[in-house]
Amino acid sequence: MAAIDHPENELHLYINDKSVYKRRLDTDELEIFDSAIYEKYRLASQDELLAVNGMFIVKARIRLTSTENGVRKTGIISGYRPNHVFEYTSEAKVYQFFTGDIYFEGEKLMPGEETIATVRLHLTKQVEKYLTKGRKWWLYEVPNLIGEAEIL
Repeated sequence: MAAIDHPENELHLYINDKSVYKRRLDTDELEIFDSAIYEKYRLASQDELLAVNGMFIVKARIRLTSTENGVRKTGIISGYRPNHVFEYTSEAKVYQFFTGDIYFEGEKLMPGEETIATVRLHLTKQVEKYLTKGRKWWLYEVPNLIGEAEIL
């Protein structure tokens, strides 16, 4: 799959390959493209959402931890699917992780490098609250921290 072009400062929700809404991250302005699907999403339980193919999509800066400070020795390619961690417990353990993929231009992103990428997170209601402009999160290959991301 080629890199997905996605604008900064916007959160997009896609369900079954259909654009449902976009939200401006700086103003929270919501533009709904399919009100019937949006209402179903809004009222659905998490179990019901598992049955649909949905994604949240944002533009983010991706930075891989350097080889000296991390465990990864080789680069990643576009389409890479790490675990995305937005929060830790008070004991500094991963609170919860979300799945998704990262798409970017270029052949590889090497340890210590950064790039601007489109990040697609699988649809769960729990992840939406974290998707705000400037939000930082961590990328893992369980159990190892390999990088971080920041929503643009």
